[in-house]
Amino acid sequence: MTEIITDTVDTTTPNNSSSDDNKQVEKKRSRMFRRNPINDYRKERMIGEGTFANVYEGVQISTGRKVAIKKIKMRKSNDGFDLTAIREIKFLQELKHPNIIELIEVFSKKTNLNLVLEYLDSDLEMIIKAIDVVFSVADIKSWMIMTLRGLYHCHRSFVLHRDLKPNNLLISSTGQLKLADFGLSRDYGESDPNVLMTSQVVTRWYRAPELLFGAKKYGYSVDIWSVGCIFAELMLRTPYLPGDSDLNQLDIIFRALGTPTEEIWPGMKSLPYLKSLPPEYEFPIYMKTPWRNLFTAAGDDALDLLEKMLTYNPSKRISAKEALLHPYFRNKPRPTDPSDLPRYTKEDLNSKKRKHEEGEEKISKRLFV
Repeated sequence: MTEIITDTVDTTTPNNSSSDDNKQVEKKRSRMFRRNPINDYRKERMIGEGTFANVYEGVQISTGRKVAIKKIKMRKSNDGFDLTAIREIKFLQELKHPNIIELIEVFSKKTNLNLVLEYLDSDLEMIIKAIDVVFSVADIKSWMIMTLRGLYHCHRSFVLHRDLKPNNLLISSTGQLKLADFGLSRDYGESDPNVLMTSQVVTRWYRAPELLFGAKKYGYSVDIWSVGCIFAELMLRTPYLPGDSDLNQLDIIFRALGTPTEEIWPGMKSLPYLKSLPPEYEFPIYMKTPWRNLFTAAGDDALDLLEKMLTYNPSKRISAKEALLHPYFRNKPRPTDPSDLPRYTKEDLNSKKRKHEEGEEKISKRLFV
């Protein structure tokens, strides 16, 4: 897609030319110009706005392909680079998989970095929240298996995602679910267990308890906890563990799963947050809420998989590969084919808003007749 244009130069030089002249000729001959990709893309409209980036719907002019252009507001770190942006580019260039969003191009303009991504007009959060969209156990299986396939590819490529949540699971027009937003991702190798990482990752509702306790050493299991929370949310059609502060998040987790102990989670008391508490401090003791009371329509296989994902002890938590081999995905009903999954796009949402506004306007007019 990006053209490489070699500059044409006159290679004939006088016999008495100096060594410096020859060097200049060689420099010109080897000079290569890369066409600026910015000229090949046109932004149409903003479709997302955040603290560090805005996302636009756009078009690749040379092909007519619809794309998403993520304009990152560059923030300089000590070495002059925005590490969040650099990491996202690095991992998207490395991680090629049907269930991971495709990075098409990268270009800079002024102080902004632009990522050209495949255009995906829906996400899992939209579908969960759409009360007029009905989905089945087979549909949930399909979304879960695609999430785990994408995540397994990340983990076998030694990458932690660290920000899995429903609105980072985008959905294509053919129903394929794709992991997106790798800004908090990082390399990880289990062969080096002493590497220290920040615990301030993952959106709170999907953050594993070891991170809430300030763990600096953790692994792939933090992503599995997030997937477990998403699984529960798909079955409930509402967030499972919605805390409004880190302390409240822990309290909600304990109320749902029971208060953990050193017996079921060895090493828990050595985590930074717990070590900072007075020796006499004790968390309130809660018993686990029976899942069968909450997930009334879930089968035993679904609850078994959920329990293995939302296990306190990170070393006992199921891996992405093990989860894909769980009987839940082999038992009936079989996962829905992606092309047959329920759809709910931004256009559907906007259309619903317009109809609501038109209805409100009609009511207002009748009131004042």
